[in-house]
Amino acid sequence: MLVFMGVSGSGKTTVARILAGRLGWPFEEGDRLHPQSNIEKMKAGRPLDDADRRQWLAKVADWVTERLNNRENGLITCSALKRSYRDVINRRGSGVVFVFLAGSRATIAPRLAARQGHFMPSSLLDSQFADLEDPQPDEPHIRVDIGPPPGVIAERIWEELGLGDFLEPPGRIP
Repeated sequence: MLVFMGVSGSGKTTVARILAGRLGWPFEEGDRLHPQSNIEKMKAGRPLDDADRRQWLAKVADWVTERLNNRENGLITCSALKRSYRDVINRRGSGVVFVFLAGSRATIAPRLAARQGHFMPSSLLDSQFADLEDPQPDEPHIRVDIGPPPGVIAERIWEELGLGDFLEPPGRIP
């Protein structure tokens, strides 16, 4: 189970979709799991706090747990900015790898500003960086720089995690 994490605009959805298509695994856009109150708050330019994120993180964790309980692979996007959030998502303590798409504010800000049709305004990027806690060595993760094009990033993740080993049978954990 792969959880694509990082601040808004880091490319989580784009890279996860590339890999989901290549692997044939279920994919969930974590932003779709936000309650409407969170979306409205972000649209209004107000950052979410831990209490706002609680229900959303529970839904993300439920999606992850359901796949793991069914012995299925999958990919989901979720900013997972803090370790405490990642602990909620990885509540089983195994079966999850966080793919941290890491980049600087200088790299991400123009991407976020150019993005169309998303509820997350670029004005909230600083609050996301303020909340971001890089995964620590004892957390199951890989760190991937977002400088290269998405296809190159996806290939690096493919190689680093040995995802070709998971192609038989599609979508099921061997």
